[in-house]
Amino acid sequence: MARTSTISRKTNETEIEIILNIDGEGTAQIGTGIGFLDHMLEGLAKHGLFDLEIKAKGDLHVDQHHLVEDLGIVLGQAFCQALGDKKGIERSGYFVYPMDEALAVVAVDLGGRAYLQYDCKFERQFCGELDLDLMPDFFESFAQNIPANLVIRMPYGRSDHHKLEACFKALAKSLRFACNYLPRATDKIPSTKGSI
Repeated sequence: MARTSTISRKTNETEIEIILNIDGEGTAQIGTGIGFLDHMLEGLAKHGLFDLEIKAKGDLHVDQHHLVEDLGIVLGQAFCQALGDKKGIERSGYFVYPMDEALAVVAVDLGGRAYLQYDCKFERQFCGELDLDLMPDFFESFAQNIPANLVIRMPYGRSDHHKLEACFKALAKSLRFACNYLPRATDKIPSTKGSI
């Protein structure tokens, strides 16, 4: 069964469409109007082996906040829809990703309980055009809408570019592992509750 989804969200502030194939090859067509964010989401697709199309526009003349936060919402909803009842999935995954002098540690549990632990410090407010102050809002929105426990930590790093890119690549790998099928459990919900 194909694990795909198409999610659209339109408000007075943003208009977003996401097409996701969890079992893809890592292809990406991303257009958010924020170049560095496009780069991060392309990395998420590539390293997670997700096929991902994103068309997004928003009131960037006001601020990036609405668009970045809403992208987290819609991306989380896309994963949630594509995963369906979550039968047979690994459910959790983690990855420690080095990128030159930077190191990111990410863990995810797709158990239906939304919570974000975020400990990342950046030296500047912007990387390229992207306002790094909005990253907790993006990841919080994503965690709430997948829904998942999500831990993102950055113990080392000098370059803000390397630090954030390591976070997205570690998230990609963690999600890929969490979404993987277990051949011995294809008809089982990965929870003692019997549902997620």
